[in-house]
Amino acid sequence: MSSTELPFVPPANVLPKVGTVRVAEGERLRSVELPGVTLTVRSRPPAREGLPPALYVHGLGGSSQNWSALMALLDGVVDGEAVDLPGFGDSPPPDDGNYSVTGHARAVIRYLDASGRGPVHLFGNSLGGAITTRVAAVRPDLVRTLTLVSPALPEIRVQRAAVPTGLLAVPGVALLFTRLTREWTAEQRVRGVMALCYGDPGRVTPEGFRNAVQEMERRLRLPYFWDAMARSARGIVNAYTLGGQQGLWRQAERVLAPTLLVYGGRDQLVGFRMAQKAARAFRDSRLVTLPDAGHVAMMEYPETVALAFRELLEDAGELGARRARHAGRADAGGDAVDEAGTDESMGG
Repeated sequence: MSSTELPFVPPANVLPKVGTVRVAEGERLRSVELPGVTLTVRSRPPAREGLPPALYVHGLGGSSQNWSALMALLDGVVDGEAVDLPGFGDSPPPDDGNYSVTGHARAVIRYLDASGRGPVHLFGNSLGGAITTRVAAVRPDLVRTLTLVSPALPEIRVQRAAVPTGLLAVPGVALLFTRLTREWTAEQRVRGVMALCYGDPGRVTPEGFRNAVQEMERRLRLPYFWDAMARSARGIVNAYTLGGQQGLWRQAERVLAPTLLVYGGRDQLVGFRMAQKAARAFRDSRLVTLPDAGHVAMMEYPETVALAFRELLEDAGELGARRARHAGRADAGGDAVDEAGTDESMGG
């Protein structure tokens, strides 16, 4: 095999099991088979019935676990699910090996269509932000609101710290990197990732660090780990170069859903200077800037992001309408329960 070729990845049905994925208290995992892709979905029971659905989409190298803290804080507001994108978390690679932004977006759309949960409150971080922007642009019927945390939208001057991630897209670099870092421990790798993604890595608890190391050890045993990373990084680079109607900024302008934008002042991967451009591009947007946050504000400052999302719902008239319906159920009895439940399921 030449040094420019990516390693062969066996079909999903013969991939080895390399260990269980951590499931936090109150969460559950299930596997969903769709045409051409199988997705692992993380969820937690909502605080009460009738809450509107939400879907969380992680970034490059992440997983549905990235949303656990925020999901727990919002389980009284939305009925939340988080997906492992194809090739990440506990989801096997896609059958066609397509890790482009469009390919990932297609997987999200297939899941929403198959589950019948749309329209949803859609969340995306980093690569997930690019994916969910595309979903909201091409399928507005599936999206109630859009929340983007440091979305990976094209920049003319990329962050210096983001260059190594972009280099993964170059054929042969991922294979070279695995050879050069063969002796690195999972703990060393996690410390490097946290230094890159957190504004203050000291905010990570000892338990959170141990869990991250265990997850890194599990991922490194996956035969397709670096392949998924390299091809998804290439997908981001390719998406940055697209123009016309397929360009991500052009698609941002087409998003109709009320949009919450969250940017971190210490983000080393997505430029803080892009916050104002994003606020202008999304037609119905509100911007929250967190000076001390890094690239994963929903993990560093989940309470702040949860509060901002609640305010988004209030501005969109969703929380007030839901409170009124909840009060109506309490006053009117069983018949009101059925009627209100129908309203919620229709995305009212």
